Amino acid sequence: MVEIEAQNLNMPSVPDPGERPHMGLVCVTASEEVRFRTITRTRYLKLSATEKEVTLQALYHDNLERLHRALSFCEQHQIKLYRLSSDLFPQSDDEFGTNILEEMADEMGQIGERAREIGIRLVLHPDQFVVLNSESPQIVENSRKILDRHARNLDLFGLERSAWAVMMIHGGKGNRSEQLIQTIGELPEGVRRRLALENDEYTYSAAAILNICHKAGVPMVFDVHHYVCNLGLDSYEDPGLAEMLAAARQTWPKPEWQLVHLSNGKEAFGDRRHSDFIELVPGALRNAPWIEVEAKAKEQAIAHLRLNWPIAD
Repeated sequence: MVEIEAQNLNMPSVPDPGERPHMGLVCVTASEEVRFRTITRTRYLKLSATEKEVTLQALYHDNLERLHRALSFCEQHQIKLYRLSSDLFPQSDDEFGTNILEEMADEMGQIGERAREIGIRLVLHPDQFVVLNSESPQIVENSRKILDRHARNLDLFGLERSAWAVMMIHGGKGNRSEQLIQTIGELPEGVRRRLALENDEYTYSAAAILNICHKAGVPMVFDVHHYVCNLGLDSYEDPGLAEMLAAARQTWPKPEWQLVHLSNGKEAFGDRRHSDFIELVPGALRNAPWIEVEAKAKEQAIAHLRLNWPIAD
């Protein structure tokens, strides 16, 4: 497959100083406008070989049409970043699923082409089963396979092998940073060049992930709310937040590609549960180029944030 170089793409422009960052929609909408079909593993395994193939063909074609509708929704609402669902092609680790997607290469390629034409950045967050530094060799191998499958799908979409089409994961098993760095270095090119690490609330702090990212040579996705919860902060006034945002930006091959996650606590500032809307934004995020809005109200939260853009200095 021909690799697409990021610098040759029709990418959304980076916001000018003083403008709000580009805000991203995560997978589905609060309304029914963006939804995807799936099938459980239990139901799938009960099907005959013929039924499996027919079922996955219909499901994948339908989800591709739904993905086109998702792109149309983002274009209509001027949303420049969209996080693909990690379950867009269920059971694609099965031989039938793999073969069907390869046969749909032309249709898959139309997604990436259209995203470029309308200026929408596509990113991905594989599920929590990806643990590259597990003590279990089987879990590590399964994690590699999951990432490789997602990377293969991004290739079929025609998305470049770079942090522009980033696949972000968490640090995984605690106290195993060296194992994580080693495994990242052994990943296939299509995975490694897209991979980024995100800080979490419990196991890998922002400082720890930053250190790992430098050693592994991958970007850091800075999650503001995880940072707050990990340190037990009670406001966004902590100077370390702005410092960490700036430090994370330097891990990106192009600083203007930096991606940040933003959410507020549901019932209190440090509540780990995500709120429906974003009511507080750190002042440091004025200059963040890309923000995924991780709020329960999805597109409604993005619209609310655009109207109010509440900055906490």
